[in-house]
Amino acid sequence: MKLVSLTMVRNDLNHIPNITIPSNYRIVTFKRGEEAVWAEIEASVDEFADKAAARNHFDKEFGSHLQDMEDRCLFIVNERGESVGTTTAWYGSLRGEDTWGRIHWVAVKPEYQGKKLAKPLLSSALQILSRFHDKAYLTTQTTSYRAINLYLNYGFEPLITKPECLEGWRIVERQLDRNILG
Repeated sequence: MKLVSLTMVRNDLNHIPNITIPSNYRIVTFKRGEEAVWAEIEASVDEFADKAAARNHFDKEFGSHLQDMEDRCLFIVNERGESVGTTTAWYGSLRGEDTWGRIHWVAVKPEYQGKKLAKPLLSSALQILSRFHDKAYLTTQTTSYRAINLYLNYGFEPLITKPECLEGWRIVERQLDRNILG
């Protein structure tokens, strides 16, 4: 499948679904010292070549924002206390506008995918964003079409940022057998 970067927006943060996490898991916030935990999860889903590269990225992007991370980064923890998923209710600028909320770095370890963890994780992150922002965005790619389906179901819509996005959305429509662009 051709890889095309895509952007999605949710123009309001009202009516966020409240999805309960399965009983043997819980959602907790990041604590200082858990940088390697984040890196391990992100490396497990091939976002980075290895844990060291993920950790370097964490340090560059979030290292000077650890207080914000304690308020905005979430982990899913299993019954053994192991963190198996993460996302960050972050912020950024989009289209040169004021700061938007941003769903950032969503990941669930491969062996925990399909266990109904992504929906409660996304709901929790959106609830955090709603305390700080009126609208949200995220970036993704065509190869993450299953996640895109979830984002669409949560009210995110395509934002065409460059001509090749149209091709990317057509690829996703075919993969999901879903009309997205109309």
